[in-house]
Amino acid sequence: MNVHAPALAKAHPFDEATSAFAGDVIGDLARHPKRLSPKYFYDARGSELFEQITVLPEYYPTRTELSILRDRGDEIAAIIPKGAALVEFGAGATTKVRLLLERCEFGCYVPVDISGDFLNAQADGLRKDFPGLDVYPVAADFTAPFALPEPIAAMPKVGFFPGSTLGNFEPHEASAFLRSARDILGESAQMVIGVDLEKDERTLYDAYNDAAGVTARFNLNVLERINRELGGNFDLSGFLHRSIYNRDRHRIEMHLISRHAQSVRVLGHTFSFRPGASIHTESSYRYSLDRLAAVAPGSGWRVTESGSDKARMFSVHALAAPG
Repeated sequence: MNVHAPALAKAHPFDEATSAFAGDVIGDLARHPKRLSPKYFYDARGSELFEQITVLPEYYPTRTELSILRDRGDEIAAIIPKGAALVEFGAGATTKVRLLLERCEFGCYVPVDISGDFLNAQADGLRKDFPGLDVYPVAADFTAPFALPEPIAAMPKVGFFPGSTLGNFEPHEASAFLRSARDILGESAQMVIGVDLEKDERTLYDAYNDAAGVTARFNLNVLERINRELGGNFDLSGFLHRSIYNRDRHRIEMHLISRHAQSVRVLGHTFSFRPGASIHTESSYRYSLDRLAAVAPGSGWRVTESGSDKARMFSVHALAAPG
């Protein structure tokens, strides 16, 4: 029996996903230093806020990756088998995948995302715009193994993982994710993946500390989600968004900083914060082309094609698994 079930029954309809959320939150807030997994940013509200982030003037990754996909779309189409199933890990909005769907002759599209409501809304929009395309949304945590829909079993598989999300994993976790994706997609699979590149610190800092404060609201939303779904009592005004560049580890870090001494209760557990205490909510590693090329082979992939913008801000890679 789940030990949090009585409290969950009051806070949120009890289901497997809520139970996993509860276990991770309790475990991570009990750690020193405290943390929360970035995958829990993406409830319906968090997904909406992230889409707002992608069009901010300071946030270069989305527009830069889109330009690469537009410029290299024909090259990608040339190496993808006709009739393949396109499986997008962490689908979110459909802006980027539409560029592939317009250039490549896919047999179907399988968007996978942890935010089920947002996922289904995006899938409905795609069905209207691509009436001949079969769309099979899968509401799942793409960082863990999940089953692909039965109708695509015999199709060749192509994974799609845009948006530099690989950088949100610790290096060993990035390798584990790539191995898991290889196992899910199967032999002879291919994968198209976006990777943010190392660059000057000011550009990185501005991208995560936008003047409009959208990233701050996105960061704080995870506390609001804990309040809503797990019956927490976080006072959002008691925490401050902070993003810093960790030069030694080649990563941007997002934190929620306690403004004063306070205690918070979640599912019968009390967590104390001193002034200035941090909840580490996300790391976003930047890669060099050489470092990515070193990660892929140990994860069951080989890099077959690579492309970047002229300023070397962002990169898109085609990977292939042995068959």
